[in-house]
Amino acid sequence: MKRIFLIIIAAIMLFSSCRKENSISTDPSQMLAFSTDTVMFDTVFTSIGSSTHQLKIYNNYPEDLNISEIRLMGGESSRFKLNIDGEHGSVFYDKIVPAKDSIFSFLNVTIDPNDQRTPFVVEDSILFVTNGNAQMIKLVAWGQNARYIVADRKINGFPKFKIVADSLEITHWTNELPYVVYGYALINSYGTLHIHEGTHVYVHGGGGLWSWSDGQLIIEGTAEHPVVIESDRLEPFFDNEPGQWDRIWLMDGREGADHIIDHAVIRNAFIGIQAESFVHETHNALRLRNTVIENHTGVGLYAVYYAVEAHNTVIDNCGQYAFAVAQGGAYELRHCTIGNYWWKSTRTTASMLLSNYVDQDGERYEYPFYFKMWNSIVHGAQEEEFGIALSAVSPEIDTTYLIDHCLLKTKKYSNDSPCISGCIFNEDPLFVDYRNFDMHLSDALSPAVGTGNPIIATEVPYDLEGKSRTGAPDLGAYQY
Repeated sequence: MKRIFLIIIAAIMLFSSCRKENSISTDPSQMLAFSTDTVMFDTVFTSIGSSTHQLKIYNNYPEDLNISEIRLMGGESSRFKLNIDGEHGSVFYDKIVPAKDSIFSFLNVTIDPNDQRTPFVVEDSILFVTNGNAQMIKLVAWGQNARYIVADRKINGFPKFKIVADSLEITHWTNELPYVVYGYALINSYGTLHIHEGTHVYVHGGGGLWSWSDGQLIIEGTAEHPVVIESDRLEPFFDNEPGQWDRIWLMDGREGADHIIDHAVIRNAFIGIQAESFVHETHNALRLRNTVIENHTGVGLYAVYYAVEAHNTVIDNCGQYAFAVAQGGAYELRHCTIGNYWWKSTRTTASMLLSNYVDQDGERYEYPFYFKMWNSIVHGAQEEEFGIALSAVSPEIDTTYLIDHCLLKTKKYSNDSPCISGCIFNEDPLFVDYRNFDMHLSDALSPAVGTGNPIIATEVPYDLEGKSRTGAPDLGAYQY
């Protein structure tokens, strides 16, 4: 019996000595795989707390992989803590992942949600270097107390989103806590999102609000408590930094379900509002009241074959157009201020552009166009701030526009131009401080003071701040 046992031991030793260890791959095409590309700490903290998540690191190849470097990019000061195979640290070298195997990493974050210095979204990343390839895993945690809207769905060709108002559902956002949108907050067909006075909406980079076809967005602020929609970056450097989030995207709507935006401030995005007929010709309108749309890297208000009715609306300082219309539609503007003095980069476009056609695949397609603007200002740093690009190839396409009692900066048009009357051209409106987004009239000597059409003023008897204008109406959204 003892002899048999010795023979078995010898056989095991012989087998072990003959077995080859796996070689370590140096093939740059062989990289790591991960259980996720983003570790999301999606707990909403109600007190000082910590949360631990797991990240699994896979080697799907027949050879071992050597991770030459693993680095927590925030280093020792990061709010996240990293553990690799039982070892704590912010940087690791030469970690072997066996062939067809995996190793674990554990991540921890500790946040005080009541610390107002903490950003709403806390981010870091982990760098993995294998065979000369750098791979990054994002780390995301929630900071201050807020209501977090986190995108969880994706349809090919569209950005990631979360449905916040489903079909036949009315969702109310109120001002008890701010809302932080990570990705897109989507209103589904026949759903309604109602944002109430004093609500503050912070949007993370690349995200926005999105009303799908036949959805409805209602924003109802007040002069004392407007609804504010801006970036979630709270550091002072980002206060007036444009392009920090994407846009409010309004698709075509159903009859009787107009989008309403009243007493809102929409700032620091790529596009402030994009309203377009997307799935079908829109049967609703966007109604803008007492709203400021400012400091966007692209366009303030971009409308594609839509219906927009605006009064007491300010659109200022955008990298391309402040107000742009494509493919026609129906538009009425009363007592609006459009001032574009963009200084972040070179701008070659006009503040306002009106167009009723699109050229596609060598063909020109024209659309009905109706535009009227009264008692408004269109001004800016360019010599030409007012552009009309209307096509009239098809006589059956209805095209109508009227500009009355406005201040325009343009060398192309005058009161002798068709459909333009009672306007002031190329005079400085004397804004208080356009660099700091103050588009009030600074002086009683402004050419915009007292030169409005009083009949139109009776339709909009109070300015953006509630001041009466029916005596001697000024041009623009603010009464001097």
